[in-house]
Parts: sequence; C-alpha cells; structure tokens
Amino acid sequence: MSSRSATAGSTGETFGDALSRWADAWDRFWFTPTRPHTLCVLRILTGAMLLYCHVVLASDLLAFVGPDAWMSNDMARQLHDGAFGTSDWARSYLWYFNSPTVIWLHHGVTILVTAMYMIGLGTRITIPLALFFQLMYLHRLTGALFGLDQIVTYTTMYLALTPCGSRFSIDAWIRKRRPDKCATSAFWRFMLPDDSPSVAANIGTRLLQLHLCVIYLFGGLSKARGETWWNGTAVWYAVSNYEYQSLDMTWMSRYPAIISALSNATLFWEVFYCALIWPRVTRPFVLAVAVGVHASIALFLGMITFGSMMIFANGIFLSPRLFQSKDQRQSDDEAAALIENDEVADVEAAEQELNEQLQNPDLSASERARLKEKRDKIRAAAARVKRRYRALKKREEKYEARVKKLREREAKIKTIVQKRRDRKSQDDGDSTIE
Repeated sequence: MSSRSATAGSTGETFGDALSRWADAWDRFWFTPTRPHTLCVLRILTGAMLLYCHVVLASDLLAFVGPDAWMSNDMARQLHDGAFGTSDWARSYLWYFNSPTVIWLHHGVTILVTAMYMIGLGTRITIPLALFFQLMYLHRLTGALFGLDQIVTYTTMYLALTPCGSRFSIDAWIRKRRPDKCATSAFWRFMLPDDSPSVAANIGTRLLQLHLCVIYLFGGLSKARGETWWNGTAVWYAVSNYEYQSLDMTWMSRYPAIISALSNATLFWEVFYCALIWPRVTRPFVLAVAVGVHASIALFLGMITFGSMMIFANGIFLSPRLFQSKDQRQSDDEAAALIENDEVADVEAAEQELNEQLQNPDLSASERARLKEKRDKIRAAAARVKRRYRALKKREEKYEARVKKLREREAKIKTIVQKRRDRKSQDDGDSTIE
C-alpha cells in the first residue's frame, strides 16, 4: 500500500486524474468532428464493387435466385429456420419470389438503387436501401457467399451512418446549385449534407477502422492455428494451387527461403495489424504491406475483386486531407490556428486565476502544493498549444512564401511574353514597310 502511495505521489497523478485522462482520450477518439472526404471516396469504390456484384448476378439471375435455381427457395429457407440445424434470425422475402418477371423487376430496382448509391444521388435513402437489398440477397444465396460479399456489406452498413454523399456526388452538386433549400429547411440539410467536420463522419470512420482490425486479428489467429504458416509453406500451397492460379508462380519452389519469409511475414503482419496501424510512424509501412498482400492475391490467385476491395477498405486509414483541395486545406489550417490561439488565451487566464489564489496567505501547505501542481500542468498544456500554433504559423509562412514565388514567376513569364509580342509586332511592321 505504501509503495502504491509513493508511486502515485511521485507521478503526481491520482486515479481520478488517470480516469479523466482516459475519458478525454476516449472522447477525442470517437467524437472529434472529422471531414468526410475519405468516406466519400470509399462510397464511390464500394458502390462500384456492389454494382458489379449485382451485374454478375444478372448474367444468370434465375440460376441464382429463380424458382429452379441451384439452391431452391425451400432449401434456402430451411437453412435458416432450423430444419437443417440451429435456427437464426436471417430472413429474406426472396424466398417467396417464384415469378421470373417479379425477380427481374426486383433486380432492376436493386441495380438502379446501387448505381445511385455509387454516384451519390439521394445517399441518405439509397445507401440504407442498397444495404437492405444486399441483405435480402445474402440470406437467399446462403452457401454462395465469400469474403467480397462480406466486406462490401459491412462497408455499406457503416457508410449508411455517415454524410458520405457530401462530396464527389450528385447530392453535393444539387446542394451547391440550391443553397436556399438547405438554408431554410432542416429536411434538405439532412438529405443534402455538407462536407463540414462532423461527429457522424468520425464515428463511421472509427467503426470501419476497428472492424478491419478485428478481421485481420481473427484472420491471423486462425492462420496461426495451422502448421503451414509456422513452417513457412503456406505461400507455396497458395501459389501452387491450380484452382486459383492466374499466373504460374511455381518457379518460387527454387527459392524456399523467400517462400518461408513471405509466409512468416504475412502471419506477423496480419496478427499485429490491429496494433501497428494506429501509430503514425508504422502506419505507412502497414498500409504498404496491405497493398502488396492484396495486390498479390488479386494478380496471382485470380481474386481480383476481393483483393481490390480489401485495398479500398484499407484506405479508411488515409487522412481526409489527401482528398481535399488546396483551398480547403488552407482554410482548415487557418481555422485550427484561430481555435488554438483562443485556447492559449483560455489557458493563460486559468493560470492567472491560480496565481491569484496562490497569493492567499491562509492557504495550507498541502493546498498550496496542489495549486502549484495544477498550475504546472496548465503551463505544460499552454506550452503544447503554443508549439502547435507556432508550427501552423511556420506552415502558413511557407505557403505564403511559395505563393509569392509563384506570383513573381508569373510576372516574369508575362514580361517575357509581352516582350515577344512586342518584338513580333515590330518585325511584322518592318516586313510591311519593305
């Protein structure tokens, strides 16, 4: 007990302080407003992949979901209602569709809704509706589902919670053309969201990121249960499988050390993805490996759609700034600088108030020590805010210097062009006189 008290006294942090710090970190992680640009790009890519899946179904629709399909309606229903095992809650009205005309009409509506989801038209309605149709097909096509279907479905589910139609979409174009509607109607502000930072965008981003971490963690642990990933032969069994092989990679048998290294590195990367993806130092390397692994699956194992969709899913860890214009990035930096400048003023006011309290001669030694410790923490926080503010100011100065150089270069080019025009007009005048 005494050792714990000594430790707490040496660190100067009580259990309540630690709990408050963790609560603040939790709050920042989930509820910090974020720009939706990354989600908007992911909406286009996921919508395109889901549209592709429905187009593939349309190539032989009745064989998949028709009355005489490979798996009949009765069989699909019995796989969920407990006739062949444990009953679950999965239901689909497609179990009761026996008319080819109705099936084709339904699929046409599904393709239309999915296309609207991709191009960003009525996303507040079309994305949840596309998710609903997808679930109906998943419960009808039990036994014919793979990783691609699962990734596309869960990504659509989380995108439905976000304003992912606020950029690169028809909704954004309509909002820009009709600002009066959004200014006067809460309904239209919801239907046509803007791209301002929002908590909904951050929550959707975090859910997508955490779900991907869970997928890799359990995928890696599942691989670790087998022997081939430990003895280094797993990659060889994958590339030598003619069922999936799209390129002949059997030449790798001449380099067993490379096969073993790739197997062990893949297992390590997949298990520790959930830890290494969060630090900014390791994130680029983890994402680079993800692109390499899934690009290899797409190119060498013939699973192009699955490999591509997994690369798209990893893009959720990219910053929205990558998809913003220069003007937007500059505007965000200026707003952050103003906010942090206000924070400095608030912190300095709090420090001044503590100094006034410390001047009270009636304070006990313990109270004075506690106030001094609190003042030191406030000073440290103020120093951090000032450092961030100075960094932003330096960035702003660099940007202004770059703009100044570009303007000087533009002026020089204009001068050169004008001189050439003057010379050409003079030469034309001399030739006319001759």
